[in-house]
Order: sequence, then C-alpha cells, then structure tokens
Amino acid sequence: MDASASNRRQFLKLLGTAAVVGSVTPDLLAGAGHAGFNPQLKSTSLTILHTNDVHSRLDPFPMDGSRNAGKGGIARRATLIQKIRKEQENVLLFDAGDIFQGTPYFNLYKGEPEILAMNQLGYDAGTIGNHDFDGGIDNMVTQFGKAKFPILIANYDFKNTVLDGRTMPYKVFTPNGVRVGVFGVGIQPEGLIPKDAYRETKYLDPIEVGSDMATRLRNEKKCDYVVCLSHLGFKYDGPTVSDNVLAARTRNIDLIIGGHTHTFLDAPVAVNNLDGQPVWINQVGFAGINLGRIDLTFERGKANVAGQSVEVK
Repeated sequence: MDASASNRRQFLKLLGTAAVVGSVTPDLLAGAGHAGFNPQLKSTSLTILHTNDVHSRLDPFPMDGSRNAGKGGIARRATLIQKIRKEQENVLLFDAGDIFQGTPYFNLYKGEPEILAMNQLGYDAGTIGNHDFDGGIDNMVTQFGKAKFPILIANYDFKNTVLDGRTMPYKVFTPNGVRVGVFGVGIQPEGLIPKDAYRETKYLDPIEVGSDMATRLRNEKKCDYVVCLSHLGFKYDGPTVSDNVLAARTRNIDLIIGGHTHTFLDAPVAVNNLDGQPVWINQVGFAGINLGRIDLTFERGKANVAGQSVEVK
C-alpha cells in the first residue's frame, strides 16, 4: 500500500465528515463530587468526552462475525462527538494514551493519520501511553509536533531527550468560567518499553507527582475540578501503581480518565481518597469501540456527576 501525503490528508478529511451516528446508551451513574467549585459562579454544565487505547484503529472493525464486528471507526466517532457538541454548550475531549500501534496505519505512517484525525475531531488534550513510544522518541517528536492539542505528562522527565519542552505537565481549561485543571501520568517504562525507544526519559513516582499536581491545580491555580489523564491501568493484584491506588493515596483529584488495561466500564466507579472523598475513575476499553462521557453540573459548591459509556457503531 502506497499513498502520498496529500492522499492521506484527503482520506482523513473524508473520514472526519462522514455522517454516521453512534448510538447512546442510557445514563448509568449519578453522584456528587468534592470539587472546590466557587459557589459565587452561576450553575454550569460541562460534558467531558474521552477515549483511551485507540491503537491506530481508524476504521471500524470488519464485518466478520466477531464480537466487535462493525464497531468503532474514526468517522462514526467524529459524527457522535459533533452531535454531542451541538447538544451541549461546554464540551472537552481527552485521550488517555496509546494512540499508536495496532493496525497497518501505524506500520506505514508511524502515527501521522492518527494525530491528524484527532486534530479534526478537536481533541483538547491527550497523554502518553507505552505504545506511543513504539516508533521511538524521535518519531514522537515528529508526530506530536503535528498535534493541535497539548500532550500532558507530568511524571516523565524528558530533560535529556529530544522531547524536552514538547509536552506539558498540565493545562487549565475555563469553560464558561469553570476552571478545570488537567494533568497526565504515564506507566513505568522500564521492562515495558524498549530502552532505545524511550532513551534517557526519567520516570517519576506517579503518586508523588499526582499529589503535587492536584494540590497545585487546586490551590495555586484555583481549579474547581481536577482531572488526571492516566495510562497507569485500572487495577492490579500486585504492587503496580494503578488508577485505584492513585485515587486512594492522593487528595484533590476529582476524576481519573484511565487507559492501558483496556478495561470496559459501563460507568465510572468511585474510590475514596485520603480525605474520604470520592474520586471517579473511568475507562472505555480499547480501539475506539466506546466513547466515554462524563456530564458535570456545578452548583452550590458541588460537582454533580453523571457518567456513561457510549458505543460507537
């Protein structure tokens, strides 16, 4: 298969405008968060959409009779996101890593179509998964340099690498006056990623970094809601740090959007933090089969939460 850069871009343009609508499942969860929302602000609604572990799956799964037949695809996700944006005034769109690897698109183009597609879908931020290193750190510089959204990662120190200064630890979004602080954390690369792929990248403890980031966003940046984009994994039996552990051993994080373990959650789950407050954790499987949706309503100093997993088909 051989295609010019212009053909690839035309292909992505067609994908981004295809009119196929995914189905929306019923609302599955409701609860109250512990965000430090400014009670003087007017009641505001915010919808957070998210993906994880898409793994270069730009096309729907083939109609081969398998359990995922016909599901997913960038065009259907684009139309679903467009539909939600028309219905909701304030929408943020995030990805929790492993954008790359898994189909011939990555083998041939090393991540360019994936990033260009995310640009067209209007992602607001993403973080780094272990498979995003599969083309090597030089390739990450090339492909992430095409992104129109920030790559957020707080616990990878790239100081002595070509990625130095090309990522951000966090970003603050302000939809309708609500301050939403978002930061990213990644998994331990040693033993999981070839050394020549991540080179001199230093891995920092995600619990320490996550605690520092959340405290800074809450107290210094005056954020009403703090979101962690995590590629740690949902939960493990052993000592490996997971989203569940991160939630339980920190303060000030309101929502963890996770990846890595390809965990299909029908709705977010709550884990109490060090202050006994609920931290909502969500993850929507892999390959773009589902789109995560978190609906927040900020009022009277509280963030009311409703979440669901939306099948893209």
